[in-house]
Amino acid sequence: MPTPDLRKALLAIAFKALLALFLIPGLTWGFTHHFKQGTDARYSAEIAKMIAGSDMDAGAKQAATDFYALAPPSSTCASDDPQLAEYRGNVCASYSELWQFVLVEKIAFWTLVGGALLLALMAALGALAFARREVQTVSFVFGWRVLLPASAAVIVLQGLFAVWLSFWLTAYFFEIYIIKLIAIVGIVVAIAIFNAVVAIFRKATMDNRVQGELIGEAQAPALWSRIRDFASRLGTAPPAQLVAGIDANFFVTEHPLQVGAQTTRGRTLFVSLPLLRLLDQHEADAVLAHELGHFVGGDTAQSATLGPKLTQYDFYSEQMRLGGITVIAYFLLGLYRVIFEIALQKSSREREFAADKVAAGLTSPQAIAQSLVKIAGYASYRQQVENGLFAQSRQHRGELGIGQRVAAGLSAFGQSPEFDEVMRGGSVPHPFDSHPPLFERMRSVGHVLPEQQYADVVCAAPASSWTESIAEADAIEQRLWQSFEQDFAQAHEETLAYRYEPANEAEQALVLRYFPPVGFALKKGGALDISYAGFALPDQPELGWDRVKDLKYDDNSVGADLLTIEHPEKGVMGHKSTKIKLAIASKDRDPVKQALGRYWHRHQVMRQQQAVNGLQDASQ
Repeated sequence: MPTPDLRKALLAIAFKALLALFLIPGLTWGFTHHFKQGTDARYSAEIAKMIAGSDMDAGAKQAATDFYALAPPSSTCASDDPQLAEYRGNVCASYSELWQFVLVEKIAFWTLVGGALLLALMAALGALAFARREVQTVSFVFGWRVLLPASAAVIVLQGLFAVWLSFWLTAYFFEIYIIKLIAIVGIVVAIAIFNAVVAIFRKATMDNRVQGELIGEAQAPALWSRIRDFASRLGTAPPAQLVAGIDANFFVTEHPLQVGAQTTRGRTLFVSLPLLRLLDQHEADAVLAHELGHFVGGDTAQSATLGPKLTQYDFYSEQMRLGGITVIAYFLLGLYRVIFEIALQKSSREREFAADKVAAGLTSPQAIAQSLVKIAGYASYRQQVENGLFAQSRQHRGELGIGQRVAAGLSAFGQSPEFDEVMRGGSVPHPFDSHPPLFERMRSVGHVLPEQQYADVVCAAPASSWTESIAEADAIEQRLWQSFEQDFAQAHEETLAYRYEPANEAEQALVLRYFPPVGFALKKGGALDISYAGFALPDQPELGWDRVKDLKYDDNSVGADLLTIEHPEKGVMGHKSTKIKLAIASKDRDPVKQALGRYWHRHQVMRQQQAVNGLQDASQ
């Protein structure tokens, strides 16, 4: 069953996809149908009046009345009956109003039908992927190839509907047409279609870097021997390379990985040095056997094939989200992605259970259960330590010692009430899959540890570990922690640039490092100056970010752009606002938008952080 979060996401995206698929075509069909019925009634009344006033005898009048009753004016538009040629020419000549509305009504109707069929196909492909794991890749690729032209067709058709409606809605209801409105809608639609076409040919970049070091057979002969022995007993090829890192997980993959300056090819097994220190050799063997079990099941081969396709699909979807009215395609693509994700989560759980059983057969159910508890406990505590360091409001200088902090405090964490609460809903982290809860995995292998034993398992020191068999394991781990802590400190420093108001010179210097003042020349002289404190125009005082509740930037291809600022204080008609004309060079338009958005977002984050700090202080 999908998780509650996934069910919620499915309902939300399904609602948006339904609106995206059917709102504009439904509005178009309803409008055209209303016009057609009204026109038929008007024309029929005129025809009846003409028949009544004619000099035909009663029988002829009745025959004519019956004929026109069976052939309302709109029905002639799609008829090629020669007997109706003159009638059709009078009421539904090519390109006439009625001809247009009947044609658009038909297109809108079949657009609605096509949308319903597309949803049915997506549901069927999702159900197939859910029921049969071996066809997931084929199902997904087929669905993507259908959705790509379908989403493009949706954008084009609904764009054309929008342009057509922008003329006829005002013309029909108010007897006017607004050329500027039609032009704006047309330009927006043209840009959206262009963006959709360009996005098809854009390629996603995959970040396959892994923080670790390759461990050759000469560095760890005993460990390599154990891995090869397990692979032989399972009837599968061993990994081509072994990567040692400090992440709180183990995994296998057939994706190419960037490890330092090298790129791996073929099967890779990643082992965590901190976890190998925590696990007894027998427990670590269970983990190694579990990971090799993924090779046996073909899990990594499928992931290597499907993963890049999912990445490209997600990249294209994101392009649709950012492309204006192409967002209608984004909701459609998103619905299929969530449907497919449900199938992937189901198969992920099944793969984990299968790999656990493989490991239990090679080692023991008890070893699997104990390793799961240790890894979940370590990962939870490490996350707590890192979160605590990241939440600090001062810059980190020098060595953080995260690894030592976790190793030294794990036993105390295992004895705390918080540990019991965390472990009840715990799972084993993994970079690629959504793993089942800890309890379910232990139950699957037939060895469920009582909760009161979790602390003893986590705190138990291993009699021997595989790190003892890896040459220079200590030096490798130290290098990796140094690199990790540098990245950690850098990321933390950048968040401080968002969180500081600033309150002193040191904080101001840090904020200015990431948010220096920027200026953009105006066509009529002077500049738009933007800083972390606000922005200013020539001959105007600086407008502080606290005076901004919302920003809206409207492009103008002819004159000056328009910046609308909504203020926090309310007026009679809602929040007060200020409109500012900006004569900006076209090359600076996007940089101005980005700078305004980024600096204003920084200010919002800072104020939110202050509010959180205030609540924390009040509760202490």
